[in-house]
Parts: sequence; C-alpha cells; structure tokens
Amino acid sequence: MRQDTHTQRVLDLVSQKGMLRPGDLDTIGAPRVVLTRMTASGLLKKAGRGIYRLPGNEGSEHESLATIATKVPQAVFCLLTALQFHELTTQLPRQVWIAMPRGSHTPKIKYPPVKMVQFAGDAYSEGIDVVERDQVKLRVYCVAKTVADCFKHRNKIGLDVALEALKDARAKKKASADDLWHFAKVCRVANVMRPYLEVVE
Repeated sequence: MRQDTHTQRVLDLVSQKGMLRPGDLDTIGAPRVVLTRMTASGLLKKAGRGIYRLPGNEGSEHESLATIATKVPQAVFCLLTALQFHELTTQLPRQVWIAMPRGSHTPKIKYPPVKMVQFAGDAYSEGIDVVERDQVKLRVYCVAKTVADCFKHRNKIGLDVALEALKDARAKKKASADDLWHFAKVCRVANVMRPYLEVVE
C-alpha cells in the first residue's frame, strides 16, 4: 500500500510541476528509488540527467529551457536565447544562453549545451519576466533588457545582432523607447545605444 501512495504522490507532483528532480521528492516524503521504479515500469520518462516527466507529455520547443530552469532555478535566459524566445532574431543559437549572479559556477549540464554570462547587481536582477511553459516557470529577460544586454555583450554576439534586435523590438512595438533607455542605463551602455536609439525612433 505504501508503495502505491508514493507512486500516486509522485504522479500528482509531476502533473503539477511538469518536470521533477530527485530532490523534489523530499517535499512529499517519498524515497528517490521510487523514480527508478516508476521509470522502469513506464509511469515516468527520463527527460535528461536527473529530470523526469510523464511519458506522452512531449515537451514543446521550450523543453530545453524548461530542463535548465528546473535544474538551475536562479538562471535567467538572456541574449540570443531571450531574443529567440521573444521572436526577435533569425538566428538559432547552438547553446542556451543564461545569466547568473556574479561569482556563480557554470552549471554542470550535459544537454542542452549552456553558455553562461555573469551579471552583477541590477544588471542581473532587473527586467526579469516569469513565463510558464510546459508547466515550468522560466525566467527570461524582457525585450528592452535583452536588447540592452545585446549591446553590452556585442563583442560576444556581434553588433549586427544587437542592431537587428533593436530595430525589430521597435518595429514590432515590443519595447518602448523609454524602456530601452532605462535598461541602456541599467546595463551601462547608454552612450553606445544613444545614436542607434535616435535612428530607430
């Protein structure tokens, strides 16, 4: 009977969260071996190292983001990944770009490949949108913050990408001039962005 109780609790939890990590079982008092048994019997499917989901609950195109968000809750999707999320780039990044607080270690994730940048203070904490995909909460920088980040990290991703993002954000009305200017100051790229902002107004 006890086994069935654990199984049911795990099923309830995974239905609610979308994805499970072994540590999540501590909240419901179930032993971790339940995950192995449930995977073997086909009740759960392994979506990655230490990540489980319901079989048939195939993830969307955001599955790789959901996997990272589950493993690294403090990660914020940024730069090329955030541009792709906001549909502001034609580029398909080969890696998932995440921002972490300064001093963080790169998360050990085999798949999907992760590219980490470290932000400090307001540059890390401001402009975070929390969006739910595949029942997992994703932290993604808003459009205006992402555009400012692209200018800040133009040496890593290319100035052409930053300019394309700025033009698209304004053309599609996804970010106001005031918001862009605010985040240009937060990211300390106001002088770099000013001439481009004046052109796209």
